[in-house]
Amino acid sequence: MKEIRVHARAGQGAITTANLLGAAIFAEGRYALAFPHFGAARMGAPMNAFIRMDDREIRLRTQIDKPDYVIVVDSTLMRGFDVFSGLKDGGIVLINEKEGVPMPSVDNGGVYSVPATEIAMEIIGLPLANTSLLGAFAAATGAIELKHLEAAILKQFAAKAGVGEKNVQAA
Repeated sequence: MKEIRVHARAGQGAITTANLLGAAIFAEGRYALAFPHFGAARMGAPMNAFIRMDDREIRLRTQIDKPDYVIVVDSTLMRGFDVFSGLKDGGIVLINEKEGVPMPSVDNGGVYSVPATEIAMEIIGLPLANTSLLGAFAAATGAIELKHLEAAILKQFAAKAGVGEKNVQAA
């Protein structure tokens, strides 16, 4: 089983990120479980989303303490939280880069800085970095095929003309 932890602030699309990744994993014929965790339900509050993927049914319903992969939607969270906590050896971290926030390194793994908000602003016109980060996740980890991710994005945004296509392009 592979486990992914997403660090974001409420309103930045972390739940959508988890759901899109879960749908893409399911489309590949594997099992997926995606769920959020947050405290005070207010815009901007720190929160997590979790995704598990496996070739077998997933029964584990706990938060993820030892992730294989970490996605950081808001890099300012690195100032107050240890987003690398429990990262497995060889783990991969994708961080939405922000000017003025230093990018750390991880022993025995990889850290990738992605200009996801910049990509989203250029292509989508909104500072929602989740699909850009998911495209980077597919490229960096090989854990999901981009075609399944694109299909999940198109399905998620099917009701909004052009939005799905722009998000696919951002990915």
